[in-house]
This record gives sequence, structure tokens and C-alpha cells, in this order.
Amino acid sequence: MDVSEPASISSGIAQRYATAIFEIARDSNDLASLETGVADLGTALEDSEDLRDVIASPVYSRDAQGKAVAALADKMGLPTVLKNTLGLMAEKRRLFVLPQLVSQLQALIADHKGEVTAEVVSAKALTKTQETKLSKVLSAQVGKDVKLNSSVDESLIGGLVVKVGSKMIDTSVKAKLASLQNVMKEVG
Repeated sequence: MDVSEPASISSGIAQRYATAIFEIARDSNDLASLETGVADLGTALEDSEDLRDVIASPVYSRDAQGKAVAALADKMGLPTVLKNTLGLMAEKRRLFVLPQLVSQLQALIADHKGEVTAEVVSAKALTKTQETKLSKVLSAQVGKDVKLNSSVDESLIGGLVVKVGSKMIDTSVKAKLASLQNVMKEVG
């Protein structure tokens, strides 16, 4: 069995829902509230283990999932198109693709705005000045506005790992040491 098959099925389902939501919001000039709602929903997914359990567990009935998602959407003030889609997803037992839906929608909105997201991993937290400079340099390289998603990985020792789309730039000390170690193995 191909292990990537379930992931591609989830991604395909999420892509279809995301495209529909995005097009409805765009046509009704409601992209700003959709962007806010998607960001809030993404934060809720990251922060709430209970929410992740409700959307992923087969123990909850369609009705229970629908009521939980409707209550959450009302409390968060999500746009109508997003709220209705979440209800439909609960009815069709498709809430398990919610994390992929959020990332697909964020990508569609960013693309519409002419932005691209760069994943930045550093040995220690970047200052605002460093983030601004890095964003400007990446914007010049890519030709679009760059939004940074920063995280810290102390095992890098120093430097950065930057991923923009399919490109990756690894200037970390950890990578340089690994490269040096490989060169030394070849010599000896």
C-alpha cells in the first residue's frame, strides 16, 4: 500500500473545499474577514487538543461534530461561508481535513495578495530588525512580499534554515559541521 495515498486524498478534499470557500469569499468581496477567520481557526487548531480530538475521532457522531463546530464558529465569529462549510464537512464526515483546509486557504489568500510564506528556523529567536531585513532580502529574491513563519531550533548551533516554496537555504552551523564531517570521511 502506498503510504502517501491517504495524505493525497486528504489534500485533494481540502483543496476542493478551500477553492470553493475562497472563490465565494472573493466574489462577495469578503476576503478580509475570511483571512481573519482562517487565522483564528488555525490558532484554535494549534491551541486546542479537544478540538483536534473532535475533528479526528470517529467516536463523535456527525451530529455531535456539527454542533461542536457550529458552536465554535459562532463563538469565534467566523464568516458565514466558512461556518456553513464546516457544517457541511461535519455532515459528510470530512472534518479530519480541517488542518489541510486551513493551510490551503492561507496559501490561496497569500497568493491572491501577492505574498509568499517563508519558513525560517533559527538557533535563537530573531529580533524584529533581523526579521525585517530577512524579509526584504527574500522579497528582492522572490519578487513578492514575503511573510515569515519563524521558529527556533537550538540544535542548529547558529545560522538559519530558510524554506521558500520548494527552495531551501541552510546556513546553519550544524549543516556546515555535517558537511565538513562528510568531507573528512572521504579524505581519510
